[in-house]
Amino acid sequence: MRTYAEDVWRFASDPNVPFSNNLAEQAVRMPKVKQKISGGFRTRNGADTFCTIRSYLATLHKQGHNLFHALTLTFQGQPPQPRLA
Repeated sequence: MRTYAEDVWRFASDPNVPFSNNLAEQAVRMPKVKQKISGGFRTRNGADTFCTIRSYLATLHKQGHNLFHALTLTFQGQPPQPRLA
């Protein structure tokens, strides 16, 4: 803990660092719920595909996009592109 004390308390001195890791926890919740309900993924490719789609939708949501509209555009062959950091 002493080694990382400066990083652990960084939120106290840097207003850009969130107080909690709630966003990170929310990001892993959906795959965990999917695993719990269905018992997991049948293949590695299926898991990778799920994670890619989920990551894309989570990024659009965090950037303020309407997900229904984004999915509609995607199925029409015009997927919206998330902004790069």
